[in-house]
Amino acid sequence: MNERVRTLRQQSLDAVPTMSIERAQIVTEAYRKYQGKVSIPVLRALVFKELCEKKTICINDNELIVGERGPKPKATPTYPELCCHTLEDFDVIDKREKVFFKVSEETKQIQRDQIIPYWKGRAIRDLILNNMTQEWKDCYEAGIYTEFMEQRAPGHTVADGKIYQKGFLEFKEEIEEEIKKLDFFNDPEAYNKLEELKAMSICCDAVITFGKRHAEKARVLSANEKDENRKKELLQIAEVCDHVPAYAPRNFWEALQMYWFVHLSVITELNTWDSFNPGRLDQHLYPFYKKGLEDGTLTKEKAEELLQLFWIKFNNQPAPPKVGITLKESGTYTDFANINTGGLTADGSDGVNDMTYMILDVIEEMRILQPSSNVQLSKKNPDKFLKRALKIVATGFGQPSIFNADVVVEEMLRAGKSIEDARCGGTSGCVETGAFGKEAYILTGYFNLVKVLEITLHNGIDPRTGKKIGIETGDPREFKTFDELFEAFKKQLHYFIDIKIRGNNVIERLYADLMPCPFLSIIIDDCIKKGKDYNAGGARYNTRYIQGVGIGTLTDSLSSIKKHVFDDKKLTMGELIEILDNNFEGREDIRQLFLNRTPRYGNDDDYVDEIMKKAFDAFYNEVNGRPTMCGGTYRIDMLPTTCHVYFGEVTGATPDGRKAGMPQSEGISPVQGTDRKGPTGVIKSASKMDHVRTGGTLLNQKFSPSVVNSEEAMDKWVQLIRTYFKLDGHHIQFNVIDADTLRDAQKYPENYRDLIVRVAGYSDYFNDLGEALQDVDYLVEQIKAKIAEKGGTGRFSTWPVPFSMMSTAAAVEYVKGYLEGTITEKVDLEALKKCYQEASGGYDLEFDRYDNKDNFILVLSDYITF
Repeated sequence: MNERVRTLRQQSLDAVPTMSIERAQIVTEAYRKYQGKVSIPVLRALVFKELCEKKTICINDNELIVGERGPKPKATPTYPELCCHTLEDFDVIDKREKVFFKVSEETKQIQRDQIIPYWKGRAIRDLILNNMTQEWKDCYEAGIYTEFMEQRAPGHTVADGKIYQKGFLEFKEEIEEEIKKLDFFNDPEAYNKLEELKAMSICCDAVITFGKRHAEKARVLSANEKDENRKKELLQIAEVCDHVPAYAPRNFWEALQMYWFVHLSVITELNTWDSFNPGRLDQHLYPFYKKGLEDGTLTKEKAEELLQLFWIKFNNQPAPPKVGITLKESGTYTDFANINTGGLTADGSDGVNDMTYMILDVIEEMRILQPSSNVQLSKKNPDKFLKRALKIVATGFGQPSIFNADVVVEEMLRAGKSIEDARCGGTSGCVETGAFGKEAYILTGYFNLVKVLEITLHNGIDPRTGKKIGIETGDPREFKTFDELFEAFKKQLHYFIDIKIRGNNVIERLYADLMPCPFLSIIIDDCIKKGKDYNAGGARYNTRYIQGVGIGTLTDSLSSIKKHVFDDKKLTMGELIEILDNNFEGREDIRQLFLNRTPRYGNDDDYVDEIMKKAFDAFYNEVNGRPTMCGGTYRIDMLPTTCHVYFGEVTGATPDGRKAGMPQSEGISPVQGTDRKGPTGVIKSASKMDHVRTGGTLLNQKFSPSVVNSEEAMDKWVQLIRTYFKLDGHHIQFNVIDADTLRDAQKYPENYRDLIVRVAGYSDYFNDLGEALQDVDYLVEQIKAKIAEKGGTGRFSTWPVPFSMMSTAAAVEYVKGYLEGTITEKVDLEALKKCYQEASGGYDLEFDRYDNKDNFILVLSDYITF
């Protein structure tokens, strides 16, 4: 990167996230001015117009792509019409150790005096909670599910190529033509269509004004600029902003600026927090890049610089501040803009081009939090493309993630999309599939599958609160077979899904009636043609997702019950429930039985993998195909973001050996550390799930850097991914990070401000992760590194078992001591085997090979020898 990019990148990294009250003031003043005098779609358009005319125009020193969501980088607006924060919320947001936004006293005063008095009781969040049944509220508070629209608007959509082919004057002409076609005699919806189309037309004018204001600002700055080179650049910026977004972009620079004005407009109109992004950026930009090189108006170096500056613009926009459960389900600054590369073209051919590789170069060199990135990998894409992406992943950056483009297309075809729309679509957010520029695929919240089992084991009662929130499905102590238990689980699942979807339908109607988004509707087919808003079902395709969380923990728990209660009869259901209710207090032997003698998902074991399929089918059958209020269809995703940590907090001990409050499994990954047959075992288990019936699944894998540090290793890595995708896996992502780095980052976070790791569908700063997320793997990675260093062999798991009669916590401390060099004594092999038998209830250690009793034996799940 050149000096300009280096400086702006560092400024973006150093910028402190702050709360901006400017948008809230403009919106509140506009509502006072227009509410009740015009239709709601026109009201929302006039609010957008006021924002475009009044918000601060920011052009930072030396940048070429211009525009910020707030008055300066990382100054983040609030959306009081959706969620009117209390002053207590502001205090929490300001003082949080992680994912904070600094809030000035002036901002607090304006919120208290102007914003809260107007929006209290009117904000969508208030209306949602006021319209929910007590059943819904009880389940929400118990952690059965979360609600995405509690603090943000429906979003999860992606731009397609149309914004590079026409300007907003042309969009306005299309709108006017549709107005002329309205039939007020025979179409009862004609008036509603007229109001929506009028609102869209107002938004076209508004976004053009927004661009012109940037042009004016650039000219003012140019007049006062003493540096001749910068003066010339500012005049070029003015020329670009005079042309786009009014007209279609003519060159590479204008194409990037066109998208950026659209992006800012979408996220300024409403807090569409779920991942608005440019989608297939390499394919959209390639024609401009090729033309510029051919006519001599662009060089490869200039194109790369503009792309790098474009990346910085995304990093300047942290996701608006969240509070409460919403923060716990996704505690991050990441706005989930996920740029797709590769995949297929509309005619089904290889979508990789020269711009694809340039974007990968930019990802590697910029190494910043936002935007997220992924590669869409088809069997038609060359291995060279995948290897280039993996070389970035191998640096420990956590990006890009990898998607099976062929399965993504198949998923969309199955859901009724055309082949062309499917090929031009892809994934956004974490892993979600959609037809870009043509679909509203809206995530409604996470669903706690493990909690449903806990409620089933207590016949409808939440043991954490003692409150009855489920239905009576029978006393599990009287169940004679595993099938009886599973039928009870399915009945509870049906009950809770009914409550969730009933609430979703109320929320969907509230947004359709009270919170349309006419600007976003302009750029999504077929909202103009239908005269219908994006939030009201105007898109060509409309999908609502419920995201299942904890399938690994659920599967292993059911496997444990089947194995130990019904098959082997090691204990009764009554004994199991009592042990879980007491969080394994005094019964470490049973916990070790669950941990070490239960068939675990992730090891290509049909005994447990068949249970996973049954659990997946139960969730799928309850959700898939249900209709929404606005003409859409419900489908499922399998991902958690960080909600597996929150759901773990509200779920008691589980039959897989997990203690109360600990995180659940994430995505479709096995429970942390229970995969004992390596990555091939994991992908074979995970592929038994029918990914094509979902809208996205998330599989997380972690490698030590030493595993992928040669060309031979890279070839094996490529084949692992290709094999998983041949088995119809949807997605896979990798963390490749040195354990000592993570450990040092915990001790000295100030030295690792830019350390980015993969979490669960997105990348985040390691320092911004909660303690539970940081601690899940770092000790394990240290041990793996030491094993590799010493030439150790053996199976490995994160779950420690006792040395002698040590507690689990003491065993962990023992391992830490060994790694730190304070514990060096050797362990007698035969004595250790005997102690293990005593601690685990009579089981033997299983060794594949060992030398003699003088070798140091480090015991975790099975063994590791040095």
